[in-house]
Amino acid sequence: MIELHNLSKSYRTPKGRHHVFRDLNLVIPSGKSVGLIGHNGAGKSTLLRIMGGIDRPDSGRVITDKTISWPVALAGGFQGSMTGRENVKFVCRIYSRKENIARKLNFIEEFAEIGKYFDMPVKSYSSGMRSRLAFGLSMAFDFDYYLIDEVTAVGDAAFKAKSAALMAQKREQANFIMVSHSLGSLKQFCDVAVLLDRQGAHYFENIDEAIETYLSHEVDKKPA
Repeated sequence: MIELHNLSKSYRTPKGRHHVFRDLNLVIPSGKSVGLIGHNGAGKSTLLRIMGGIDRPDSGRVITDKTISWPVALAGGFQGSMTGRENVKFVCRIYSRKENIARKLNFIEEFAEIGKYFDMPVKSYSSGMRSRLAFGLSMAFDFDYYLIDEVTAVGDAAFKAKSAALMAQKREQANFIMVSHSLGSLKQFCDVAVLLDRQGAHYFENIDEAIETYLSHEVDKKPA
């Protein structure tokens, strides 16, 4: 279970402070993969970053006894002057036992399919190559919850299919908290949903109902 207790987050802008959400309270149950749904700017990706420890809330807490991944395919944490191998080796040294590092490096190198670039500085990578490497790195570890933000959009058709197959395998032993503009992907990988809007977070046991509610709100916002 993950509990969000009185969570607030805002950012400074030239026009004043923008509040993404205020005093957000939510309980994400164990054993459920959750789709986060909402319009652009509703705070879906921000919430993922906070749960993954990449960003901090202004106030409130994330309470859990489960292991939570960093946002899967997050490529912004790589050190540009280091090679891909050096970057992932650094992470593996933190999260793995010494005897498991070589196996994880082999998995990441083979899965990312970036060839010789694995031993070249990350700053020479395209955005797609960074995402491939970041996805492979995330999937090399076992977590109770994986935080997924548009990861199914990474790579060509073959790589997307391979990523989806690995995600399906991971889902047998873990849960996802997922953001995607593809409602089909949410239905494929998630059991329940949370709809984020200006009134807060609304939990739905049925993801189809959540999607219908979201789509009806989007229609209502369109000018006649």
